[in-house]
Amino acid sequence: MSERVFIVGAGQVGVGLFRAFRAARVEVVGLHSRRHSSVATSSGQLPSAISDANAIIVAVRDDQLDGVLADLVDAAAPSGRRRLASGTVVVHTSGGAEPELLSRLGDMGLSGGTFHPLVPFANPDRAPELLRRAWVGIDGDDPARAMSRRLAGHIGARTLEIPPGRKPAYHAAAILASNFPVVLASVAGHLLHDIGVPDASAYKAVESLMAGALTNMKQALPDDALTGPIVRGDAETVGKHIHALQGHEQALQVYRALSHAAVEIARARGVDSRTLAAISALLRTGS
Repeated sequence: MSERVFIVGAGQVGVGLFRAFRAARVEVVGLHSRRHSSVATSSGQLPSAISDANAIIVAVRDDQLDGVLADLVDAAAPSGRRRLASGTVVVHTSGGAEPELLSRLGDMGLSGGTFHPLVPFANPDRAPELLRRAWVGIDGDDPARAMSRRLAGHIGARTLEIPPGRKPAYHAAAILASNFPVVLASVAGHLLHDIGVPDASAYKAVESLMAGALTNMKQALPDDALTGPIVRGDAETVGKHIHALQGHEQALQVYRALSHAAVEIARARGVDSRTLAAISALLRTGS
């Protein structure tokens, strides 16, 4: 089957996918925006071109998803002016939403599911590069999952199946992996700034450290790649950190929360339980 893709939503995700599919020579029959957009091929009401697609990707915010799906339900109705062909696949890019209207589409002979790229779309221009070797979370009925696997393959991505009923936890994991490293970089950079390190050096040093940690994870699982005082059982250094972070409340809270998680990794790696108990006490009391 030759994929013919129509994308609803001209935000960062929609534009990023549009460019990735075009770069992969996948036929994109349209990029639609609710409002006028310089990159969209249509705006306002769904255009007749949508009937030429056999895969519709809805790339809008969660609070707009039901409205777009309602429009597609209307388009799929026998009396719809933009009749969608039976067997058309409709997938959305939300990692957390489970819209009930997808089942309505199923009642009309369409397929539905999720196509959630595990990629930070801060810059749509980089999407073709980032999506190669990336992962896409998928779910839905059999035809939707099959279409999602083909679409991912075209752009060089791999797929993982989102376990039924576990989408919120799946999405939380995605947020931990994609958003929180940026938060950590910000907290660490601000801390270096606060103690007098120039910003230009501070953020470059943080970026270098984080890149090194990611490189280590390419060689080993995260639990095995973790370094630092906790997996060394160095309670004295942890105590010094906590003392030094007094007055830097945000950094202290982040340090404590992530150090508690690091204690559990160290426990699994066989670090002495009495040492870890002492570290846990320091993290709770700060002394």
